[in-house]
Amino acid sequence: MNKLEKGYIQIYTGDGKGKSTAAIGQAVRAAGYGLKTYIAQFMKEYPYNELESLKYLNDWITIEQFAGDDFVYRKELPNVVERDKAKRGLEKAKSKMLSGKYNLIILDEVLVSIHFGLFTDEEVLTFIKIKPENVELILTGRYCPDNIIEAADLVTEMKEIKHYYQDGILARKGIES
Repeated sequence: MNKLEKGYIQIYTGDGKGKSTAAIGQAVRAAGYGLKTYIAQFMKEYPYNELESLKYLNDWITIEQFAGDDFVYRKELPNVVERDKAKRGLEKAKSKMLSGKYNLIILDEVLVSIHFGLFTDEEVLTFIKIKPENVELILTGRYCPDNIIEAADLVTEMKEIKHYYQDGILARKGIES
């Protein structure tokens, strides 16, 4: 397994499509170089197709889901069960990050999880602060708090200019889900 000398903190945020896709693309690129990635997906208990495709790279990429997002559609705050699942997921990701077995850690939708109350920004900042020097960390999701942007080395904002969702086109298998 190859190693990184220096790992940075990347953020993919904004209201446009492509944040998770960019992070997963980075994991695929890292696998091509022999780097191992752990992906923790928050607010995604749906069987998204990346779960299927990444099985082919399971020697290099591990992906797990923690907490759903049904509460968003019900316009409620997450209940204690969802908050506990999310907290266990963040703890598991921390364990994987500190294990020395992974070069890249992706916390997919962790930023929007802060917005909806699954985490506080302080919990995520604590995670960032304990990142080993040679581990790359990617955080994705809308509504990134300014203090987390300040802690990052690279921030990309995906901006929606136009989306067919506005015309009533829902998520399509293999493209958005």
